[in-house]
Amino acid sequence: MNAVGVEQYGPVENLICRKIPKPDKPQGNQLLIKVEAAAVNPIDTKVRNGTYDDAPDYYTFVPRPFHIMGYDGAGTVEDVGPECTKFKPGDQVFYVSSPTKQGAYCEYQVVSEATVGHKPKSLDFVEAAAMPLTYGTAYESLVERLEIKKGEKVGILIINGAGGVGAMASQIARWVLDLPVVITTASRPETIDFTKKMGATHVINHRKNLKKQIDELRLEMPIKYVFITHSTAQYLDVCSDIIAPLGKVCSIVQSADINMYGTQFMSKSLTFVWCWLGSKSYHGVESDQGEMLEQLSALIDAGKIKCHLTRRLKLDLDGVKEAHRIVESGKAIGKVALGFSEGVQA
Repeated sequence: MNAVGVEQYGPVENLICRKIPKPDKPQGNQLLIKVEAAAVNPIDTKVRNGTYDDAPDYYTFVPRPFHIMGYDGAGTVEDVGPECTKFKPGDQVFYVSSPTKQGAYCEYQVVSEATVGHKPKSLDFVEAAAMPLTYGTAYESLVERLEIKKGEKVGILIINGAGGVGAMASQIARWVLDLPVVITTASRPETIDFTKKMGATHVINHRKNLKKQIDELRLEMPIKYVFITHSTAQYLDVCSDIIAPLGKVCSIVQSADINMYGTQFMSKSLTFVWCWLGSKSYHGVESDQGEMLEQLSALIDAGKIKCHLTRRLKLDLDGVKEAHRIVESGKAIGKVALGFSEGVQA
């Protein structure tokens, strides 16, 4: 089968297309999926570049010598392992794949049944592939790490509301958890408009004083939660000024220079937590991501969660390279996803 990946970690130009063996018959609770579409996330570009550091020993466990990226995808089940109970051949699915296994830039992929959900009927394969990783990251961050209770009369600040995870977090906060105040950061007219469509009640400019802008909103309730999806160290100080006492901050972005000394983290007894969607699979903890994806599928088909796909490309070498360039530009809005039957669109 055809697959796109790297033999040597480095720049976009290191991506190559190779003929590799089709995966063997699935074992245990594995599914063999005929891939129809895959999405591209910041993790893809970091892994390709050899700089991914969410787990300190990550590169000890990844496939060699040809490493295929692509950590969420969509397709059709071709075969099932003997222990599978939720899927059958022919089922259309979307899924998250383990960061230490071969990814979805290929024609066939073996994944664990525990990380797969039935594809939303209202989305095509490319749209569906854009959803699992960003929604899963946002869901785990808000529901499991920050432990937000549905209907709390408080606000949340989401740093980088127009990014893939930020777009999902805004929707979860507003339309699943029913928070009355969802503040996001954005600076360009197109990103401001996008994050409002994704559920933001207020948008502030990340290039200006965040606390001053929030004070000027004259909110009637406290900001209890902050979700950081970009530049963790840059925002810790100001977030500790914005957030209410006993509040919680969650970040999904690794940082080597975090320093809380001199901030209000201590005086306010704030909680800081990390979230990495790969933690459960990486450390052998039982995953419930499949259940989360089934819930997501129902929310999408009910119209409560919107797809945040903004760019469609063909799933081939040129398409993957272009997708990596878009994500690495730092100006991507929402998600970029690729499909085998997709033509390149402006």
